[in-house]
Amino acid sequence: MFIKGLLLRNKLKPKLLRECLVCRNVGWFANIPMGEKDPIFGILDAFLNDTNPSKVNLSIGIFRTDDNKPFVLECVRKAEKIIISKNLDKEYCVLLGGSPAFQKHNLDYTLGPDCEYNQPGRNICFQSLSGCGALSMVSQFLSRFFPGRKVVYMSDPTWPNHANVLESMGLETAYHRYYDAETVSLDFCGMMEDIHKIPKRSMILFQSIAHNPTGFDPTPEQWNEIAEEVKKRKLYAIVDNAYQGFASGDSDKDAQSFRILAKHRVKFALCNSFSKSLGLYGERIGSIIFLTDSQDEVQRIYTQFIPLTRANYQNPPLHGRRIVEEVFTNPELSKIWKKEVVMMAGQLKNVRQLLVQNLKEAGSKRNWDFFTTQIGMFSYTGLSPQQIERLSKEFHIYMLRCGRLAIPGLTTKNVAYVAKCLHKVTSE
Repeated sequence: MFIKGLLLRNKLKPKLLRECLVCRNVGWFANIPMGEKDPIFGILDAFLNDTNPSKVNLSIGIFRTDDNKPFVLECVRKAEKIIISKNLDKEYCVLLGGSPAFQKHNLDYTLGPDCEYNQPGRNICFQSLSGCGALSMVSQFLSRFFPGRKVVYMSDPTWPNHANVLESMGLETAYHRYYDAETVSLDFCGMMEDIHKIPKRSMILFQSIAHNPTGFDPTPEQWNEIAEEVKKRKLYAIVDNAYQGFASGDSDKDAQSFRILAKHRVKFALCNSFSKSLGLYGERIGSIIFLTDSQDEVQRIYTQFIPLTRANYQNPPLHGRRIVEEVFTNPELSKIWKKEVVMMAGQLKNVRQLLVQNLKEAGSKRNWDFFTTQIGMFSYTGLSPQQIERLSKEFHIYMLRCGRLAIPGLTTKNVAYVAKCLHKVTSE
């Protein structure tokens, strides 16, 4: 009544009066635009609400057992027991970039012990909140300090969250060709033509291995061509390293892409994740590595990166870092880990082969060989949105509308059913 009386005494217009009265009971953020639903989590909700016993979730990239159960690596379980036995404290990690042992392992694991950049003054390494957190921090840093064009070129298609992270930190995004939908293969010629046209002193984002969402990667020979062109264009690279070790079972083989870039002296920021390679999805543990030319450059990056760290999360978490350190500094655990990544990569390769085999047995005349030439967690199937909608509505099989199929959702128990349904929607 007080506000109404005040407005009336001051002879304010009825429209303004109504607006003021409405605002009295409206929350601060009641009128902000409604955000778009996340496509992956929207599909997950639909899957969880589906009561059909034959339902299959092919939308999320999380490795599971052949019984479709969450999988924790044996080396991780053993590492956690060792950590508990040490009776360590839970105080803040005062080393905001991570411990020296963690940094050394990351450099040896990614760049390799013989890389010219794996020595003092030629790199700087920080602990990060897995790969996405690494990309976020790198994006903030580049948005503030990159001296060239603040535009990042990415493959078309790429992981949707790449653009979300980069743009939210003030960087512009653009795309180069990558996938040929007609041949269901890598469009390397188109990729190289587009990279050649990128304005000099721009940025380019690469996925190191097991490209998400297509599953197609350049060969080592093609990476050499890419590195030469990137060097000529004076482009700065951001490398998303999400699947090293997990993709093929060989961490050195999976690191070939960015080691080739380093060999050609292409400078980059590496965003590394241990979510897949150690199964530490929920621990959010990863790292950032910048290649540098001098100790002076190292110090300049360090003194600017520490304030960014403090502004974002103050101190890095301990538990995931301790697991990584224990696994890679303990010879017994390292040996177990190497066997386990071979097993995980082998399981994905096996279900890819089983899927193609079962599609042929179902009577499909379509060429599905791309399933076995792709690598990693995902496959770009070439299915239309209508076919994908039919899979979910009629057969209770859930995958992204873009045609990406998450291979870990396939098991020896459901692969025949999935193959039969894929044949139905592509042949009718």
